[in-house]
Amino acid sequence: MLGLERLLKELQHRQLEEQTRRHFLLECVSKMGGLALAPLLFSCESNPKIPATQQVALSQRTLNPLSPQPPPHLPKAKSIIYLHMAGSPSQLELFDFKPELVKYDGKACPESLLEGRKFAFIRGVPNLLGPQSSFRQHGESGAWVSDYLPHFSKVVDEVAFLKAVHTDQFNHGPAQLFMHTGSPRLGRPSLGSWVTYGLGTENQNLPGFVVLTSGGKTPDAGKSVWGSGFLPSVYQGVQCRSKGDPVLYLQDPKGISRDLKQNIISAINDVNKLEYEQYGDPETLARINQYEMAYRMQIEVPEVMNINDEPAYIHELYGTKPGEEAFANNCLLARKLVEKGVRFVQLFDWGWDSHGTDHSTAIDLGFRNKCNEIDRPIAALLMDLKQRGMLEDTLVVWGGEFGRTPMQENREGKTMGYKGRDHHVEAFTMWMAGGGIKNGSSFGETDELGFGAVSGKVSVHDIHATILQLMGFNHEQFTYDFQGRPFRLTDVEGHIIQEILA
Repeated sequence: MLGLERLLKELQHRQLEEQTRRHFLLECVSKMGGLALAPLLFSCESNPKIPATQQVALSQRTLNPLSPQPPPHLPKAKSIIYLHMAGSPSQLELFDFKPELVKYDGKACPESLLEGRKFAFIRGVPNLLGPQSSFRQHGESGAWVSDYLPHFSKVVDEVAFLKAVHTDQFNHGPAQLFMHTGSPRLGRPSLGSWVTYGLGTENQNLPGFVVLTSGGKTPDAGKSVWGSGFLPSVYQGVQCRSKGDPVLYLQDPKGISRDLKQNIISAINDVNKLEYEQYGDPETLARINQYEMAYRMQIEVPEVMNINDEPAYIHELYGTKPGEEAFANNCLLARKLVEKGVRFVQLFDWGWDSHGTDHSTAIDLGFRNKCNEIDRPIAALLMDLKQRGMLEDTLVVWGGEFGRTPMQENREGKTMGYKGRDHHVEAFTMWMAGGGIKNGSSFGETDELGFGAVSGKVSVHDIHATILQLMGFNHEQFTYDFQGRPFRLTDVEGHIIQEILA
């Protein structure tokens, strides 16, 4: 106890020093030219704001920013599982079947498709590249799915396809930021952070926003794709590992009992509460919540992140291998996390950049292998959610940051040794399933070569607006004040894609 008392006194001493420094700055503002200095000193302070029609009850969340909150409107879904294929899979080998592209395989690309457009690596006039997979129609919906996804083809009636998604970013990092934060530049909150900010989370012993990665690397844009931006940091994604301890420092060091740790955290947070009462900084609330959340996670996380106790038929369904950091394991963990009340689960799978520069990136070799890694787990996730009665209120989203060109990639005017496709922003495919989605549907169509949209063109902002709608938010009214103006996920754009809503 003597050690704990010394710790508390030291924290209070530091707090007094901090108050003294802040007091000096505040006095400078208020008494020494405050009118001139105040806008400069406080221009970066944020103030959470949602219009009266959608006001989050912040007063009830003063000491618990993640407390569950009712959405402003009747929601169709209460949680989200977002499957992002980092690097961008080719829609032309998976879902967007183009017989004309088969017919013109190897022919020179029409120059009309090249004029005035930018590509990452195409130079000169490339040849068209027909699909390297075979297509068949599946399910009652008759959706075209390639033989690269035999398991997914069995659950195709559960999803709604968006065949004409477009973006304005053709480099991976900015495109991933745009897809997940609504902006190609750093500093904006991610979709998961917005959802968690608006709704909190049902399980107070787990983070509201959990991130799982596979493929050996994080996305090109880094951890900013699950960052909280200008929202309080308590709403950023918490990355967990599917191999080894789910989070670092999960176990207490020797000599530290759970009661002693609770006393230490209580002492630290008493000081933090004093600071919040005086300055009202939302980051202080985030700090308090993170200390307490970490304490509670020590009990809940080891259980929910353990897939060893799942029955054999579940492991067979997903193709899981306990102890590995694999996409299949992450899909099963996503189901377990949502089942335990986590609001937003984000899966990033790296390795989908199919340029054809070598065997691993060839569209008919490495790309096929990547499809084999995700095919069974994704189908299993949809089936498992449905059989548990969870799919009706869990929204599942799948896609990359952009698409792939219908022409063969060439660098310096020369065709690559392997078959590959360049980055493509004009049109690509995404799909959604579950809460509020019209299953077995498809919206949007591309031209005969799969280059551009001819109908049903939708943007990244449209996708965000639709997701927020399904979670019970009007995307135009769901805002947060920062640097003197209200910000929203969809910026000043976005329309709800009514055609895929049930």
